Amino acid sequence: MNEAVRNPEVLGGLPVFRGTRVPIRNLFDYLLRGGTVGEFLEDFPTVSFEQVRRLLQAAEVAVEEHAA
Repeated sequence: MNEAVRNPEVLGGLPVFRGTRVPIRNLFDYLLRGGTVGEFLEDFPTVSFEQVRRLLQAAEVAVEEHAA
């Protein structure tokens, strides 16, 4: 299942975690600042670990498919 969804009526169409108003970008911001998935989940309890896991797996596949 695709964890990222867009709806022009939710946060102006930014990709969010399915069933939430939490932008996908927030997860990557946490990780880039050295935060952990656990900290992210504590701050955004409407997002599940499974959603994060599936999103990161999809990102990995996308990078591998687009690598030269």
